[in-house]
Amino acid sequence: MKGKRHKTEEIIRILRMADGGKTVDDVCREVNICEQTFYRWRRKYGRMEMADAKRYKELENENSELKKMLADEMLKARVLEEALKKKY
Repeated sequence: MKGKRHKTEEIIRILRMADGGKTVDDVCREVNICEQTFYRWRRKYGRMEMADAKRYKELENENSELKKMLADEMLKARVLEEALKKKY
C-alpha cells in the first residue's frame, strides 16, 4: 500500500520538530513515518529553510521542463536525419 506523499514544506516542519528537542522516535511515531524515511529526508532537506525549499521545487520543475524540451528537439533532429537518408 502506498503511503501519503508529504509536501516539501511539511517535511521541513517535521525535521524542525526533531531539531526542537523531540526525539526522532517520537517524531516518527507522531507523523507515522519510519526512521529510514526521516533520515532520508534529513539527508535531502537537512538545513533547508522554507524559502530554499520553494526555490528547490521551482528549479526541479524548470529542470524537468528543460529535459522535455531537449528530448523533443533530439527527436526532431533524429526524424529529420532519417528523412534525409531515405531521399538519397
